[in-house]
Amino acid sequence: MTRLRWPSRMPVDPYIVLLLGTVGLAALLPAHGTGADVASGASTAAIAFLFFLYGARLSTREAMDGLRHWRLHLTVLACTFLVFPVLGLAARGLVPMVLTQPLYQGLLFLTLVPSTIQSSIAFTSIARGNVPAAICAGSFSSLVGILVTPLLAAVLLGGSGDGFSADSLVKIVLQLLVPFLAGQVLRRWIGGFVARHKKVLGLVDRGSILLVVYTAFSEGMTRGIWHQVSPARLGALLGVEAVLLAVMLGLTWYGGRMLGFPREDRIAIQFAGSKKSLASGLPMASVLFGAHASLAVLPLMLFHQMQLMVCAVIAKRRARDPEAAGEPAGPAAASRATVGTGSR
Repeated sequence: MTRLRWPSRMPVDPYIVLLLGTVGLAALLPAHGTGADVASGASTAAIAFLFFLYGARLSTREAMDGLRHWRLHLTVLACTFLVFPVLGLAARGLVPMVLTQPLYQGLLFLTLVPSTIQSSIAFTSIARGNVPAAICAGSFSSLVGILVTPLLAAVLLGGSGDGFSADSLVKIVLQLLVPFLAGQVLRRWIGGFVARHKKVLGLVDRGSILLVVYTAFSEGMTRGIWHQVSPARLGALLGVEAVLLAVMLGLTWYGGRMLGFPREDRIAIQFAGSKKSLASGLPMASVLFGAHASLAVLPLMLFHQMQLMVCAVIAKRRARDPEAAGEPAGPAAASRATVGTGSR
């Protein structure tokens, strides 16, 4: 029996270190008064800009080309927006013995956000899976999530945070959907510029997310909500998230086998269907939760790093499978490229 080896270099995402540093800065130097108003306005503009870039980057042509894998995409979407939320609702039984109500709300929100793009592609490539399918699955999930995540939050989290009202819906449309659609419309003219400067723009959108995190955690500090979280509760949250990730990794792999998908497709399903996007989830939480966003995004930040570490182990194990070693070159193999794990 082949032993599962821990990789020599764990993928501790440097961006997570920056996020934690931003949280620490907000704890030591939270924004107050006029500074808080300025940070809030800048955060609102940053969120709109983020989703504008998402729209400008998403190739409609590539998305349409991927429709021929509709069974795979439906499977990933079902895992992301159906199975995950059901497991999140089941975790309600852990309140209050294991999780506090605010941490549970953050955990439930985690189950509602879209899948990742870059990291799903990266791990699918390492494991010798269907990379084009992973690209399309991540893109579809992000696109669907702009509409589905807020609607699911309205149904399942309507009584949390600042409440979900008509005003919240207007904010979501103006801050998320309108900029995204504007990016799609203008992609014909700015798509080339975005592609040529993707590294610089990548730094811009990551910096925007850091601003969103600083604003949310500053407001949490001024309201004193961090007194609600103890080290024991954080440990319990990590344990619950480890179980959640293990269940989804198992369901996506063995469920894909039961549905008759070939190995390359099962790899794409596993990595796209078991992960959640930090880049999409953080701005959405800021819009949906307002002053309560800091606790709402904590489970997502922890889950993001956990999924990177665990999926790195699985991807390397899949690459060493005898089935992978004897795999003939095909479309998926031909399109593999080295990509970073990123935060999306």
